[in-house]
Amino acid sequence: MNQRRFNFTYSGGKIIGQDSHKLFDLIISLENLFLAWQEFRKGKRSKSDVQEFEFFLEDNIFQLHNELKRGKYEHQNYTSFFICDPKLRHIYKARVRDRVLHHALFRILYPIFDKNFIWHSYSCRIGKGTHKAVDKLELFARKASWNIKRSGYALKCDIRRFFDSVDQEILLEIIKRKIDDQSVIRLIEIIVRSYEKEKGKGLPLGNVTSQLFANIYLNELDHFVKHNLMAKYYLRYCDDFIVLKNI
Repeated sequence: MNQRRFNFTYSGGKIIGQDSHKLFDLIISLENLFLAWQEFRKGKRSKSDVQEFEFFLEDNIFQLHNELKRGKYEHQNYTSFFICDPKLRHIYKARVRDRVLHHALFRILYPIFDKNFIWHSYSCRIGKGTHKAVDKLELFARKASWNIKRSGYALKCDIRRFFDSVDQEILLEIIKRKIDDQSVIRLIEIIVRSYEKEKGKGLPLGNVTSQLFANIYLNELDHFVKHNLMAKYYLRYCDDFIVLKNI
């Protein structure tokens, strides 16, 4: 990821922007939108909808920027399909212009929220991933079992229908604790509200923003398990998590 560094101003524990610039202006800037396009198009340039967007790239990016700047942006409908990886998943695919915006939003919000995530949260984070999660789980298992010399306990859980059950109001309230720019909040709300499995609930599998929002939402669980329950050996990958305990 081409992650340019931005310096943010803090007020009362919240992010309000970079120097004299609003956070919203950074997100919708032409520079950020074009960088988001470059990241989005990787591995997708053979897709017809991506090619069509790229054919009029500058016009499309400038139009998106102007709609955002004037407060006229509206998220378009999704198309859906199923994949097996290995279990059946229902994926919701946004239009290219909306996915470019998702990446633009992700680029700015990710470094703001990532620093508050626990170390042992491994899904959709730079420098993490499944292999590192498995390696850490093996290390935790050895420590919890005194290097496999004693028995231990393992509690393995996942959240049933997690993405469909996310409470959008709770998610937005958590985000508002960190973000003080109301234009950014309105934009995030447009994206969050663009999908509902049932009234006020759900995140679409397929949006890069959904990956970040899932970590923001479940970071509350992470800190509760680590600091309230004092679980020493705990790690999470998306909505799957495990706690190990020695006897």
